[in-house]
Amino acid sequence: MKAIVQDTYGSPETLSLRETPQPSPSAREVLVRVRAAAVNAYDWHMMRGDPWVMRLAHRSTREPRARIRGRDLAGIVESVDDEVTTLRPGDEVYGDTGEEDGAFAEYVCVAENKLAPKPGKLTFEQAAAVPLAGTTALVGLRDAGKLQSGQHVLINGASGGVGTFAVQIAKALGATVTAVCRTRNAELVAELGADHVVDYTREDFTRGEARHELVLDLVGNRSLAEFRRVLTPDGTLLLSGGGVSRGGTLFGPMALIVRGRLTSRFVKHRIGEFSGSSNRDLLTSLTEFIESGQVEPVIDRSYPLERTAEAIRYLETEHARAKVVLTV
Repeated sequence: MKAIVQDTYGSPETLSLRETPQPSPSAREVLVRVRAAAVNAYDWHMMRGDPWVMRLAHRSTREPRARIRGRDLAGIVESVDDEVTTLRPGDEVYGDTGEEDGAFAEYVCVAENKLAPKPGKLTFEQAAAVPLAGTTALVGLRDAGKLQSGQHVLINGASGGVGTFAVQIAKALGATVTAVCRTRNAELVAELGADHVVDYTREDFTRGEARHELVLDLVGNRSLAEFRRVLTPDGTLLLSGGGVSRGGTLFGPMALIVRGRLTSRFVKHRIGEFSGSSNRDLLTSLTEFIESGQVEPVIDRSYPLERTAEAIRYLETEHARAKVVLTV
């Protein structure tokens, strides 16, 4: 099969399209014929091995443990392990490989509990855009943020992959949404349902008078003090460690999370962190939002598999909005 393979950490030039052996499903795994995959900031960080703590976490300082990049996918079940009970060959599915990667390929093996039936109203490309970004937004707002109807939430980085889902999910949960983005994306987030749009190139949202029960940071570009300034007295700040950093940093965008953990011990505001890793339950919740028309994936650009390096290079310019997907 064809796959995007990486032998050493580095730039997009370390990625190459190669013929590799087709995998076989292990216990409770499903072999999926990939029809589309999505590019995430996670893929960029894994490709670069940046921040350095990521290399340590994966017990490999010179080369990635998983040689085939990619997490998000949508496709058709090719075969299943004997222990799999919820899926069968021919089923259209979507999901997330987890930290095993491997989705930038014609075939990939995925744990049964990390897949769900593909929403019928979505194309494979649209479905592939959902898992990691959608579950991150859902976990941040509903589970970690405990967002309630009538509350006010500010989303910093509202036009990115996670942000476009977060705006829509927050509205579906009944919240009043303030979306922070750059000028060219203001119209997009407004169309997604944001009640207030702040163009950060023209206005400093940390200097405004509005206060929010929840601030969801997807960029990591402001200080904790600035974020806390726009919270209600008992508000919550959630940090995702998102964003793109260059230059072999130790903690990268996770540095703000480390500071948040320390600061949370001494202030009244609740400061936490969140991340997404798809599972069947989370995907089922997202499917309900999608099928009801409350959430729709937004795709910025689509590339064929052989142009994966170009797709990731576009993502790391930080100008990508919404999702970047690959067709296989």
